[in-house]
Amino acid sequence: MIKKSLSVLLMVMMLITIVGCTKDDSTSGKSSDGDSKDKVTFTYFNAASPGKDLNTNETKIGKIFEDQTGVNFKTEYLVGDINTKIGTMIASGKYPDVLVPDIAIDKILDAGAFIDLTELIEEHAPNIKKLYGPHWEQMKDKDGKINFIPFAAKQGFIKDPNITQGAFWIQRGVLKEAGYPKIKTLDEYLALIEDYQKKHPEMNGASTIGFTALTYDWRFFALSNVPNHLAGYPNDGEVIVDMKTHKTDVYADNDVTKRYFKELNELNSKGLFDKEAFVANYDEYLAKIASGRVLGFFDYGWQVQQSLDNLKVAGNDDLRYMPLPITFDGQKDQYIDPPAFINNRGVGITVSAKDPVRIIKYFDNMVKEENQKLMFWGIKDETYSVDDKGKFYQTEEQFAKTSDEKYRDESGLNTFEYYWPMGDMLYSDGNAWVPGKQPEVAQVSYTDGDKAILKAYDAEVFSDLFADPDDRPWYPTWSAVIEQGSDAQIFGQRKTDLTKEFFPKLVLAKPGDFDKVWDQYIEEFNKLDAKALEDLMDKVVKDRIKAAEAK
Repeated sequence: MIKKSLSVLLMVMMLITIVGCTKDDSTSGKSSDGDSKDKVTFTYFNAASPGKDLNTNETKIGKIFEDQTGVNFKTEYLVGDINTKIGTMIASGKYPDVLVPDIAIDKILDAGAFIDLTELIEEHAPNIKKLYGPHWEQMKDKDGKINFIPFAAKQGFIKDPNITQGAFWIQRGVLKEAGYPKIKTLDEYLALIEDYQKKHPEMNGASTIGFTALTYDWRFFALSNVPNHLAGYPNDGEVIVDMKTHKTDVYADNDVTKRYFKELNELNSKGLFDKEAFVANYDEYLAKIASGRVLGFFDYGWQVQQSLDNLKVAGNDDLRYMPLPITFDGQKDQYIDPPAFINNRGVGITVSAKDPVRIIKYFDNMVKEENQKLMFWGIKDETYSVDDKGKFYQTEEQFAKTSDEKYRDESGLNTFEYYWPMGDMLYSDGNAWVPGKQPEVAQVSYTDGDKAILKAYDAEVFSDLFADPDDRPWYPTWSAVIEQGSDAQIFGQRKTDLTKEFFPKLVLAKPGDFDKVWDQYIEEFNKLDAKALEDLMDKVVKDRIKAAEAK
């Protein structure tokens, strides 16, 4: 009896030990071999954009991915302040398995919350290595670690048919009344608006606004970036990069900046500039544009898309906007981004992850071309078709389906459209990576009004009016990692504070006082260490050119 009891006790102890070890393996951050197809759910938090919390396997695409890998993600999106949410994670030391921290990424990196993905990708993710191979060195931090997978690996180049980047926008009714003139310079653009506002001081009982600007919070760049574009350069952030010498120059104190703000000052003196521009928040700005009262503004298409969509739905084509490649003197524009790899944002696997190998294998599966097409184009013959030459297109019915938010939620097109490992530009078969960049798809989406104004400007798509981008292997310099507390970072913050103080003063000053206010601004600017940022950006440009030449 004693022997029998001891035997039973020993078996019970062995079972407890086995169960205990199994529990430890699932929660300690240790990985399996990643080959199991047993169902598992990981957590995913996206701090970059709004979305609907759900299980990915509740969507059609997510269910396909679960069938392929056994993996489901319970997604959660940011509600409230990003710094508060990320700060709470860091303080507790508890993170979701997968995290997209967006602008709080530096805090996550400083906290050591991401695991190094280098060996995981090398050993378990050949498709990621192939897709991101050209950018492999750019993905590494100064210690040689890959802490996150950026969005997105570029393959080839295709112009976006519609303008999602920067442009000077003008109300279509202004162009229509003027007989659709071809305007290229800032003077022509502003004169057109001034003439129209004199004839139409009111719109639907409210005062017409000649020109407005977005200045709210971190979106202040929609005002401060403009001189750079007017001078014929793309959005390289704080600097202009000379095409011949490759030297960088902070342009906030340059003649191009002075010239633009003098133009805005003159607009204001004529009553054409929106006096609420410096106090309105983002939602108020969008509402104002959607109201149809605004005749012109500069902004990035992605930032005003909501207003543009609302105007399209409203159906009054004259109140919608046309993007124009305006420069100071009609020089070649560079509003369309050249091919670029953005390496300062991405998706990472955290130190709390239960099984990093299965997660990286899920990512590896999703970057296969057939699955990328599933993520962005959807289901063949349901959301897109293929002609006899292999070209992807959408019928009007298919376009309407993929534009319907309910369908996009149910199918997973919204869930998987960004913020995961992905490619961009062109597939190996020549089709655009995302439907919106396929000209045939863009044309299906155009209204009669779109077609009419494009015909007036002898264009098939809106980007036909814009110049092709020049090759800039360093682009964009704003994606460079700037160490917190460094001289370059301190300059950037102080410069932003200074411009937020003085740019409104420059616009709103009496014309006779403009030069005096500019001199005051320059006096304060010269106290800052602009050279610290220029030296850093010189090195960034040099290193990126060298890396491009080595490919």
